[in-house]
Amino acid sequence: MIQYIKRKNIDVAKYDACIANSIQSRIYAFSWYLDIVADNWDVLVLDDYKAVMPIPWRKKFGIKYTYTPLRVLELGIFSTEEVHEIQFVEKLKKYYKFIHLRLNYHNKTLLTLEDKFIRHQQILNLNIKYEIIFNNYRKDRKKDLKKAEKNQLYEKWNDSEDNLITLFKNNIGLRFDKISEADYTIMKKLLQTCIAKNCGQVLSIYSKENELVASGFFVKHKEKVTILFSSTNLKNRKNGANTFLIDRAIFHYKNDYKTFGFGGSSIESIASFFKSFGAHTEEYADVYINNLPYLLKFLKK
Repeated sequence: MIQYIKRKNIDVAKYDACIANSIQSRIYAFSWYLDIVADNWDVLVLDDYKAVMPIPWRKKFGIKYTYTPLRVLELGIFSTEEVHEIQFVEKLKKYYKFIHLRLNYHNKTLLTLEDKFIRHQQILNLNIKYEIIFNNYRKDRKKDLKKAEKNQLYEKWNDSEDNLITLFKNNIGLRFDKISEADYTIMKKLLQTCIAKNCGQVLSIYSKENELVASGFFVKHKEKVTILFSSTNLKNRKNGANTFLIDRAIFHYKNDYKTFGFGGSSIESIASFFKSFGAHTEEYADVYINNLPYLLKFLKK
C-alpha cells in the first residue's frame, strides 16, 4: 500500500535508510538535502518504507504542483527491491493536477510513460587507468590541456565555496535571470553542508597571477562522483581552464570511485563537450502531466 506522507510526519531514519540502501540511491534524495533545496516536500511511501518517492512541491494561485529544485539532478522512485513503479505515478496524480518531476536513471519502466520528457546525462567509467582515459579524450580536450599547461594554471582543492559562488554569480549566473539571491543563499548552505558531511568538495583553477579562472563543486556518493555545478571566467575562456578543471577532478577521483558524472545535459553543445572526455550518454525521464483546469493549463506550459 502506498501512502502520501507529509514532511513533518516522515520517519526520517527509515526514509534515509531506504534512500541509502536503495537500488537507485542518490545523494539528492536524502532528507537533509531536500530540506535545504526544496521549498516544500512530502513523500509517497510503499508499506514500511520499502520504497519511497520524494515530492518537492510549490503552490501558485492556490494550486499545489510538483517541481524539481535547483541542484537536484535526479529524484524519482527509490526502493530496496524491484517494485511496480507506475503505481507511484498513478498515486501522485490523485494529489496533483500538475506534475513535472525528474526521475532517475534506474526508473526504467517509467521511460515508457506517454507523459514524459527524455533527459540525458553523461557518464565516464573510471575503472581504467588514467592514461587510457586521457587517450580517449578528443583532440580539442588535449589541446586545451596544453593551453592550460602553457598558461601555468594550477589546481587548488578545498577552496572557499564563496569563491566558487561569486565566480558563478558573476559569469554563468548572469545568463539566467531566474536565479535569485535566495537561490545563492540556498546554494551556499548546500555546499557547506555537503562539505561538513564529507560528501562534497570544491576544486578551483587559478592562473599564474593567482586569479580564479574556473571552479566546480563535486558531490560524492557511494561509487560515483558528480559535478553538481561549475563556472569559468567567461572573459578569459581560451586558456583551457574548464577542461583542466574536469581533467584534474577525473585524475583526483579515479582511484576511489567507479563512475564520474558530468551533471547531464540534453543541450547538444554541452553534451558534446562532456562526451569529448570519453563519456557515454544515459537516458532518464521527467514525468510531465498537466491536468489543470482549461483556463490554468497554459499558465504552466
